[in-house]
Amino acid sequence: MYEKLEVCPICKHTNFTNYLISTDNSITGESFALVKCTKCELVFTNPRPNEENLPKYYDADDYISHSNKPNNLINFIYKIVRNYTISRKVSLVKKYTSGKAILDYGCGTGEFLQSCQKQGFNSYGFEPSSSASRQAEEKNITLVKDLKKLKEKVDVITAWHVIEHVSELKKTIKILQKKLNNDGVMLIAVPNLNSLDSQIYGEYWAALDVPRHLYHFTQETFGKLIAKTKLTLVETIPMHFDSYYVSMLSEKYMSPKGNIFNAIKNGYKSNSNARRTGEYSSLIYVLKK
Repeated sequence: MYEKLEVCPICKHTNFTNYLISTDNSITGESFALVKCTKCELVFTNPRPNEENLPKYYDADDYISHSNKPNNLINFIYKIVRNYTISRKVSLVKKYTSGKAILDYGCGTGEFLQSCQKQGFNSYGFEPSSSASRQAEEKNITLVKDLKKLKEKVDVITAWHVIEHVSELKKTIKILQKKLNNDGVMLIAVPNLNSLDSQIYGEYWAALDVPRHLYHFTQETFGKLIAKTKLTLVETIPMHFDSYYVSMLSEKYMSPKGNIFNAIKNGYKSNSNARRTGEYSSLIYVLKK
């Protein structure tokens, strides 16, 4: 049911220290250990569910990326903000490429790709969740079941809060890299373990999201991952709304009633601190081939 990693997913070092214990507050209530590599300092969930059992940790109506149901206040707010952030993501894609072929890795229910199609992009999506992929197909998104069988290379690949979920970390990045045209660009968004909201909430920080999040990146450890590829980091872009959304979830995990005023205060504090340090709650890494 579980697997224990004996080597670091980035540097293959074999010595880890205990980092913290966090609870799956959104679905099962199970506790999971996070460890830190003593060489490259990557923090990762270990032990973790094996690939056969990992899907059950996504099997909930509240799991927002696989559902379009605004079934609680936080998800309702998420849906409203998502409409704005999708348009911003499309603008970012258009900024970094003049090409028109895009692959969204982990496309969820397909809203982002639907917006890309309206802008004239030839859009492909990869989504392992059957419930989410059905909703994407209803939006006429072309889904790719096996990336290795995608014959056409694309101009841009996006992965919005997905890479932290994949079991085969370096292998996945390298497969995606091979699907890029020579002047292609990749946009990867992940939570930032060094953000102030992470420090405020600790084991309750919602962006730990164990065991679905297998890796917990800092800017330094993400850079070490990319150094193992042929991609070049050209820019790092903040995701300003994430500190508020993550803080709202974290407050809910600390207390069933939550405290939206604390969440707004801490989200604001995190962004204010990040304007000085660059350590925003989530970051988009722009990579070029």
